[in-house]
Amino acid sequence: MTRPLRRDAARNREKLLREAADVFTEQGLDGSLEEVARRAGVSIGTLYNHFPTRDTLIDALIPPRVAALDQIAARAATEPDAWAAFTGFVGDLLDRLTADRGLLEALTGDHPAAAQLVEACHRGMSQLSTVLERARKADAVRADASDEDIVNLLWALALLGEATGPIAWRRCLDFVLDGLRAG
Repeated sequence: MTRPLRRDAARNREKLLREAADVFTEQGLDGSLEEVARRAGVSIGTLYNHFPTRDTLIDALIPPRVAALDQIAARAATEPDAWAAFTGFVGDLLDRLTADRGLLEALTGDHPAAAQLVEACHRGMSQLSTVLERARKADAVRADASDEDIVNLLWALALLGEATGPIAWRRCLDFVLDGLRAG
C-alpha cells in the first residue's frame, strides 16, 4: 500500500510535470532533465525521486496528450463525410505534432519502457486505421494507400513542419491530399 504524497512532495511533482511538458515540447524528449528540475525549482535528486527514469517521466506526461489525440479521433468518427473525416483527422493530428516536439518524438521514437506511450501508439494506429479504412470504403481515398504509407507521409510532414513552420506543411499537405484522393 502506497502512502499519499505529502503536500510539498505533491506540489513538487506537479511542478516537475508542468516544466517537463514545457521542456519536452520545446526541446523534444531528449530535453535536459536538469533543465526540468531547474525550472521547477527543485534538485535533480527530487526529479529522480519522483521519476526514476526518463521513460517514467514520459509516461506520466502521456495521458493528457493522448486524450487530445482521442478527441481528434472522436471528431473524425462523428464527421458524416468520410473524406472530411480523413482530412480533418490528418490536419488536426499534424497541428498537434508540429506544435509539440515531444509528442512527435514520443509517437515516432522508440521508448519500450514507457508502457503508456507504447499503448498510446497502438491506440493511435488503430484510430488512424479506422479513419483510413472508412475513407477507403467510401472510395474517398486511393485503395492502394496503406496505413504505413499514411504514417510515413504524416511523419514527413510533421518533420517538415518542425523544421520550417506551419505554412510549409499545410501547403504540402494539400498536395499530399490531392494525391491520396480517389478518382
